[in-house]
Amino acid sequence: MDNIRVLATGLRFPEGPEFDAHGNLWCVEQEGEGLFCLQTNGTTKRVHTSGRPNGLICHHGYLWFCDSGYNAIRRMSLKTETVETVVSRINGQPLNMPNDLLFDDEGNLLITCPGPPDDGQQGYVAVYSVNGSIEVVADGLSYPNGLALLPDRRTLLIAETHQQRIWSGYWDTKSLSWETIRVWTTVIDNPDDGAVPGPDGMAVGPDGNVYVAVFGAGIVRVFSGEGQFIRDIRLPGQNPSNCTFDRSDKSRLVVTETEKGQLLDISLN
Repeated sequence: MDNIRVLATGLRFPEGPEFDAHGNLWCVEQEGEGLFCLQTNGTTKRVHTSGRPNGLICHHGYLWFCDSGYNAIRRMSLKTETVETVVSRINGQPLNMPNDLLFDDEGNLLITCPGPPDDGQQGYVAVYSVNGSIEVVADGLSYPNGLALLPDRRTLLIAETHQQRIWSGYWDTKSLSWETIRVWTTVIDNPDDGAVPGPDGMAVGPDGNVYVAVFGAGIVRVFSGEGQFIRDIRLPGQNPSNCTFDRSDKSRLVVTETEKGQLLDISLN
């Protein structure tokens, strides 16, 4: 049985947990229009950003986050806590409700843009390159969501929530292309009637396994690097949205759970 501890509660649709370089734990509150921080000394704080923040990542002194309310990628300086918009348009159009983001080893930023969750339209994945250009690298996906790079740092995984599957392909950091694409795994084989659960955010563990928050199923489902099912980590709420590993203690998996509005700490030892 996994040891699950509640770190924070009362959060308004938390997403995108992330540790900064000083060990502080951040997440977004989509419905709270801001960022929440659990500091290393145990105190908490909130930074109001407006909009509807979503996926979150720490990079070079900034917290970068998707904002589906502003249809933009924004970032907050950890030093000054000032917020700015980095990119908001692609091919002359607003970004389509960006959801999650990931930097590759060259500093290119991958972004999932699924659009609204319930209208059935297809979404895309874009890359915002280090030279400031932005282009679509994958499209025709039914709610593209979480992103992960396997330990080789060249195999890019993209969760397709509404099809209950995860795609794999070679990510070329020079040509900015996603190649040799295949279905890496099917996350839910036989969904129950009613609301269909699907893969949301993902994190690669120190063991090389992939930990997938399955929204609507109340689990983090663990897969090998080859996409083989290993086990489920059962959670107290039904709607985990994302997960990350503690940078200083790789045995700690932190999960955002939206049904109960919690930050969860899971000891994997």
